[in-house]
Amino acid sequence: MTLAEMDAELIDCRACPRLVAWREQVAETKRAAFAGETYWGRPVPGFGPADASLGIVGLAPAAHGANRTGRMFTGDRSGDVLYRAMYDVGLATKPEAHHIGDGLELIGTRITSPVHCAPPANKPTPAERDTCGRWLARELELLRPTLRAIVVLGGFGWQALLPVLAAAGWEVPRPRPKFGHGVQYVLDGPTELRLFGCFHVSQQNTFTGRLTPAMVREVLTTAKTAAGIP
Repeated sequence: MTLAEMDAELIDCRACPRLVAWREQVAETKRAAFAGETYWGRPVPGFGPADASLGIVGLAPAAHGANRTGRMFTGDRSGDVLYRAMYDVGLATKPEAHHIGDGLELIGTRITSPVHCAPPANKPTPAERDTCGRWLARELELLRPTLRAIVVLGGFGWQALLPVLAAAGWEVPRPRPKFGHGVQYVLDGPTELRLFGCFHVSQQNTFTGRLTPAMVREVLTTAKTAAGIP
C-alpha cells in the first residue's frame, strides 16, 4: 500500500461514532463566517510528500479548520502560526494555508495527527486515540525508509505517538521520555529517529505568549537539520 492509497482508505473511516457524529454536525451547521462554504466533514489525511524525512505530529483536525478545508492545519489560527514558521525555516513553499488548491507544498516534511477526525472541544477520548492509532502506525511504516526526525506538537500527540513508535520497532526507553518544549531524544530501531517536543500551536498557547513564533522556528530548524533537509 502507498501513502496515497492509505489516505484514500482513511477518508472513508467511520470507526468512532462520536467523532463521526460531531464532524458531520459541524459540517452541516457551519460557522457563520463560512456559511457559504462546503465543509469537508470527513477524516483528514496527512499532508506532505511520501518520502518525507521529517514528520510533524499534531493532535486532531480543528472543527472549522481542517474539518472544513480537508487539509491539516489549513484555515485556522494554529495553521497560520505553523505554516508561517515552516516557511521561514524553509519547510513550506508558502507562509499561509487557506484551502487545498492554494498551491502550498511542504519540503521534505509530512504533517499528520494521532486522531484524524475533529473531536468535540478538541478532546479525543483515549479509546478514540487508540482506535485511530492504526492509521498513524501504518503511516509511519510507509514513511520508515526516509523518516529521520519527528516534531510532536503537544503532550497529547506525544503520549499517542510513543506506543506507536514502540510497536513499529523503535526502542522507546522506560520510563518513557517526558514531553516538554524543546526536549530531544534519539530512538534506535529500524532507523535512528530523533524526536523533538514543541508546545502545540493552539491559540491558547500563542495568544498567551507561552509559545512564540521564534520558539516554533527554533524547534523546526533543529529538527530540519536532524532530518537532513537542506
